[in-house]
Amino acid sequence: MQDVKIGDSIAVNGVCLTAVTFSDTQFEAHVSKETLSVTIGLNGNNVETGNAVNLEKALRLSDRLGGHLVSGHVDGIAEVVSFEQLGDCWKLDIKAPHALSKYIAVKGSICVNGVSLTVNQVSGDVFSMNLIPHTLENTTLQFLHAGSQVNLEVDQIARYVERMTEWSGQSPDSKDAHAPA
Repeated sequence: MQDVKIGDSIAVNGVCLTAVTFSDTQFEAHVSKETLSVTIGLNGNNVETGNAVNLEKALRLSDRLGGHLVSGHVDGIAEVVSFEQLGDCWKLDIKAPHALSKYIAVKGSICVNGVSLTVNQVSGDVFSMNLIPHTLENTTLQFLHAGSQVNLEVDQIARYVERMTEWSGQSPDSKDAHAPA
């Protein structure tokens, strides 16, 4: 927290929050109703005091990018179907909300409770990832089990491709409800 200042973004279990107060050991943030409606683990929303969370400070544009692009804008809540050990690694199967499944692709990125992972298999609304020991040792994913709920952020590029595809079908003269007036 030494380099944190008011207004900085800190992701909590994948949920991007703005620090409004902080000390050496904690910070506070305001949370909107929209954020609470699509996430778990905030403000008593399916979390118990004292439970561990994944924390990550925002990436600076000058930093080295060592993973996937994620924003901390959680898209919804998913459910763990199974979590089983396979040798030294673990296979994590998650059922996504149907509306988000179209954004999940084999070898694509997905963010589960703030941990960016690579999708290995997709079957309908269920997708699978393999977790290496390092990931389990350094995140709260080690505590998951069948029935656990998780915050899910889908691939940003897939969302932009969908939006551009929708937009390209409109005539240049048509007005979009989301365009500024």
